Amino acid sequence: MSDALAGVNSMVSGLTDSINNAISAIQTQKEQEAAAATNVQEFQKQVNKSSSNLQGQATDIGILAKNVTRLNVVSNLAANDKVDFYRFRVTTQGEATLGQVGDDGLRVQLMTRLGTVIADSNPDSGKDYEAFKNLQSGELTLDRGEYSLRVTREKGQSEKEARNYAIQLQMGGYTQDYDTVAKQPDKSSSPYQMSAAQQAMLSGLNDAITSLSSISYGQSGSEKLLGSFNLFV
Repeated sequence: MSDALAGVNSMVSGLTDSINNAISAIQTQKEQEAAAATNVQEFQKQVNKSSSNLQGQATDIGILAKNVTRLNVVSNLAANDKVDFYRFRVTTQGEATLGQVGDDGLRVQLMTRLGTVIADSNPDSGKDYEAFKNLQSGELTLDRGEYSLRVTREKGQSEKEARNYAIQLQMGGYTQDYDTVAKQPDKSSSPYQMSAAQQAMLSGLNDAITSLSSISYGQSGSEKLLGSFNLFV
C-alpha cells in the first residue's frame, strides 16, 4: 500500500511540476511580447490617392514582411468615388491577417498582381468569401509577391454617400508599424504624369522623412484601427 501511495504522490508531484513549468513558460512569453511591444517603431505618411480607377495605378502602402511590419491604411470612398486600389508586397510566404473597421456597406477584395480575386468580403462570393474569413482569422497563406486591395461599395449602396474605412495587414508579429493616410486625389493631377524613376525618388524621400519618427508603444489591432480615424481629416 505504501508503495502505491508513493507512486501516486510521485505522479502528483510530476503533474504539479508540469503545470508550474507551463505557467512559467506562458508568463515568459507574455513578458517577451510586452517587451517587444515597447520597441515598436511607428511611421506615418500622407498621400493623395491615385485619380485612376485602375489596379495598375494603385496607391502603394508598403512591404508586408513576416514578423517585421504591420501595414495600416486609412481613407474613404468619397461621394461618386467608385473604387480604391492599394498595393503591397509580401517578402516571404506566410499566414496573413486582415483587420477592418469603418462604415457599413463596404466590400474589400484581395487580388493578385494580375487581378485575380483570392479573397472577398461579400458573403455571396463562395470560396473567395471563405478565404476572406480565413484572412480575417490569420489562416490565409500568401506567397511572396505583389498584391492589391480593392475597396468598393456593396451592391445597392448609394454612391452619393462617403464611406470611411481603415484596413490593417500583418503576418505574425511586428516591430515596425506603417500608417498610410490616403486622402482624395488632386482633381488637377493625372495618375500618369510621374515617371517610375520619379516615383521611386519620392518614395525614398518619404522613407527618409518618416524614419525620423520616434519609438512608441505598440497597440492591438483593434486599438490601432479605431485610433487611426483621428489621422484622417
